[in-house]
Amino acid sequence: MLSKVKRIIAIASGKGGVGKSTVTANLAMTAALAGKEVGILDADLYGPSMGIMFGIKEEAVIYEDNTMLPAFSHGVKVATLAQLFPAGKANAWRGPRVAALVKNLLDFVHWESLDLLFIDMPPGTGDIQLSIIQGCNLSGAIMVSTPQAVALADCIKGIDLFKETNIPIFGLIENMSGFICDCGKEHLIFGKSGARDFAEKSGIPFLGQVSIESSLMEGSDQGLPAVLANPNSATAETFNQIYYKLSTHLSR
Repeated sequence: MLSKVKRIIAIASGKGGVGKSTVTANLAMTAALAGKEVGILDADLYGPSMGIMFGIKEEAVIYEDNTMLPAFSHGVKVATLAQLFPAGKANAWRGPRVAALVKNLLDFVHWESLDLLFIDMPPGTGDIQLSIIQGCNLSGAIMVSTPQAVALADCIKGIDLFKETNIPIFGLIENMSGFICDCGKEHLIFGKSGARDFAEKSGIPFLGQVSIESSLMEGSDQGLPAVLANPNSATAETFNQIYYKLSTHLSR
């Protein structure tokens, strides 16, 4: 099912709550707006959020051979367990069940031809991450961290996992680098440039700093990625710059 996908990119971080899903949704949407055929695999099995972020409410289409048709929203193909289980249901699964579900998402989704498939990774460096690394030909990974040292410490562990498994790191994104209030002023509520400084010291490409805007949160809750809902916002401009750096790197 992945044979026609040109590049598979993991969006990852060792720590939860740093905004991987928000980054994935908006980066994928930016690529789609640039004319690319794009898909998202929601691999956060315990807390899938792409259904909400893309406004997907219909149940998944499952064929007789147990293959699955991804949802199609705003020009992006999305495969998420949110379509398969009732909202609010706890997914209390042990490792073997998780590994099997990851394999199903990789092997039984009709992606067809895609330029880019983004995988929204869960936090940590455990079963799901290893199953994805072993189960598909990852082109590389993009790491996400907030400026805080506590988030960066876990992100470094995630970077080490990909290095140990020979997966290239395409770059690091600093999310929640500041809060832009309605007055237009930016407040550095999580510290200043911790992820950027680390990237520069360690030789990892730095892709950009994403600030918190009210439109970014509102768009996610309403099923509209911010870059689509507010194309003239600072957030949209930032993701345009990030995508330009990523596409330039991939073209090499």
